[in-house]
Amino acid sequence: MEVPEFLPSRVRVKAPARLHFGFLDLHGGLGRRFGSIGVAVDTPAVGLVAERAGALAVEGQEAERVRGYVHAAAGHLGLSSDLAIRIEEAIPPHAGFGSGTQLALSVAAALAALHGRPFAPADFADALDRGNRSGVGLAAFTQGGVIVDGGRDAGGAPPPVVARLPYPEAWRIILILDEGMTGVHGSREVEAFRDLPRFPEDQAAEICRIVLMQVLPALATAELEGFGSGISRIQRLIGDHFAPHQGGRYASPRVAEALYAIAAKGIAGYGQSSWGPTGFALVASEAQAQALVAELGPRGPLRFVVARGRNSGATVTSL
Repeated sequence: MEVPEFLPSRVRVKAPARLHFGFLDLHGGLGRRFGSIGVAVDTPAVGLVAERAGALAVEGQEAERVRGYVHAAAGHLGLSSDLAIRIEEAIPPHAGFGSGTQLALSVAAALAALHGRPFAPADFADALDRGNRSGVGLAAFTQGGVIVDGGRDAGGAPPPVVARLPYPEAWRIILILDEGMTGVHGSREVEAFRDLPRFPEDQAAEICRIVLMQVLPALATAELEGFGSGISRIQRLIGDHFAPHQGGRYASPRVAEALYAIAAKGIAGYGQSSWGPTGFALVASEAQAQALVAELGPRGPLRFVVARGRNSGATVTSL
């Protein structure tokens, strides 16, 4: 994450969204639970401008959420919460992009930069209530790329990053947005993790093997077929486990229909980010992405966006 070299009076923060490809070990029998794999993407993104002010004032989307994050970050640092913040770009909330984490960290990074304080996302995780299950969002903010975290132990510290590789520059990610619904979140998410049966140990072992011996090697050698098919297998295992709480393997029937059409065209990598409803498909180039979107055609309220993987984290620049 890039930060200003001197104390600024006004800063701009830009932070990437992330896709969550799935959990590694929901069984937790080895002492760590969850573990995640995901990737930072260049769009959508958080963009905000912040400056010191006489009172807290927030302009733009997610204003109430931002106020809460300002107070939490200011309390953690022992600073005044008197900031003027303008939200220029926002990530759709509860859509599978990790919007809350990226927005919270962006606000905290702006506050720290304006007061010349060091900023490390993990230090703010408890204060901002972030990184409770996945460390992908925290690492997407600092590093970007494809991230694997090692899950949470009984101590409750944010999950450690155990692997990070760049996403190949030529590859594209087709995002499938259903803007007519939101994914499971808040109390419903807490209830889902409480009420679901324990994840089968053999399936957790299979996912870990796929990540270590298929997904990461294919990523390191830029072999999309192996990478994509591994992600799709993880998606099937995790999606079927969460199906009772999201209405099926995929939360949105419209996104599900598009994903099945994508699979029928021979695309190896596809699925849903986190609780959805956003779906994704992994393709080898911009040309292939645009051609696939054209072939899929208009699909009611669905919106298709062609994104790149982002191999760097958030930026904080002085204005």
